[in-house]
Amino acid sequence: MGDKILKATHGGPLVIAGITIPAFVLEDGTRVLSQRGLCESIGLSTGGASKAGAHRIESFLARIDEKGIEVSDLMARIQKTIEFKPPHGGRTAFGNEAMILADICDAVFDAEKKDALLPQQKHIAKRCEILMRGFAKVGIIALVDEATGYQEVRDRIALQKILDKYLLAEYAKWAKRFPDEFYELMFKFKGWQWKGMSVNRPSVVGRYTNDLVYERLAPGLLAELKRLNPPDEHGRRKTKFQQWLTEDIGHPALQKHLAILIAFMRAAPNWGVFHRNVERALPKLGETIPMALDED
Repeated sequence: MGDKILKATHGGPLVIAGITIPAFVLEDGTRVLSQRGLCESIGLSTGGASKAGAHRIESFLARIDEKGIEVSDLMARIQKTIEFKPPHGGRTAFGNEAMILADICDAVFDAEKKDALLPQQKHIAKRCEILMRGFAKVGIIALVDEATGYQEVRDRIALQKILDKYLLAEYAKWAKRFPDEFYELMFKFKGWQWKGMSVNRPSVVGRYTNDLVYERLAPGLLAELKRLNPPDEHGRRKTKFQQWLTEDIGHPALQKHLAILIAFMRAAPNWGVFHRNVERALPKLGETIPMALDED
């Protein structure tokens, strides 16, 4: 029986000095770079099968090995292809452990110093130089952040930058942002009598709105809205959450999100199917996306 194919719990583009490589973290904590991205990052051509990247790097290393550059251990590591399941499903992907990129660059530098590169391979040395400079800058910053505990602050700052794009420093004058149809369809699903927007709605409607809209619009948005707009002693908030959204980012994102929700509502036969579709297509940050199953 072969080794278990691990799933990537996280994935995203690793950008180093303008060079982008798809990167993943597997469920056992292994950091992986995609083989195609690894190949392209050092300037080798790609194409063909999904595992072609490893073969091209291996062939390149074999040629410099013939020139007297010791890369046998590196070649053995390249051959240890890691097959894994991407975070959002689909066909399995192939990669190599992330630290191998720096070691490939070291081997290329050694080959260049010993004049073991062909003229048409000189661009590979230049790409590796760019990457290594990027490693040095990113690496020292990461080490300082870890040594000082600043990485936690860094994460909070990154989140705050997102929220700053969505939220105003002071709330704006109220303007209608939610189409009547959004609530009318909600009432229809729930079997409630619809009497228009001027009639007070059940309190649970607010919870549904937070769940469907504000918790899915941007990471940490609902928590920040609650902080900016706390309830009074009677449990009422001074303003509507939508009044805190920015005109350039927040409101356009809200309108697009509501349009998607209304489309899902129109297509769904009942509330349960609608909500499951929302969970799959517009998951809350950090939550597991439900499996697509046949609906009744």
